[in-house]
Amino acid sequence: MKVKEMAVTALFLALGFVLHQITVGLLAGMKPDFVITMLFVSFLILRNARLTLPAGLAAGIIAALTTSMPGGQLPNIIDKLITAAVAMGIIKALSGHLNDYLLAAVVGFVGTIVSGLAFISSLAVIIGLPAPFMALFVTVVLPTAAINTFLTPFLYGIALAPARSLGLVGQSRHSA
Repeated sequence: MKVKEMAVTALFLALGFVLHQITVGLLAGMKPDFVITMLFVSFLILRNARLTLPAGLAAGIIAALTTSMPGGQLPNIIDKLITAAVAMGIIKALSGHLNDYLLAAVVGFVGTIVSGLAFISSLAVIIGLPAPFMALFVTVVLPTAAINTFLTPFLYGIALAPARSLGLVGQSRHSA
């Protein structure tokens, strides 16, 4: 893993932090977590499986430090580690089989569903839920997954040109 890749991942996670800060809370003060959106973009750009654990842990720590959910610190870390592994697995399994923008949409949707399920489940086990599981899933996870289905490919497209100019991604990667 190159220092440049770690720095780019850190930059993407910082952008996710900013998006998280400007997002309003939904049910029971829970906010959609856009740190994972930028985690997905980082993985889609770099496609380096060695980044999975450190990037997932960093995303979890950022989310834990900024969560508005009482007791949500540990569930955020658990959720991001699981989500990072699943997202990278999807990227590795489907790269070359899907257009990059379609892959980004799939990762955005499935990854967000996994993230939400992991967060709500670990929160339920660790401290309990502030609202019924299904209510949280329907009012927070599904809307965030829908948003990330479109936001992930959009942000991926924006990040692709600078990433190419930095030599982080090959010119041959199809993006249309």
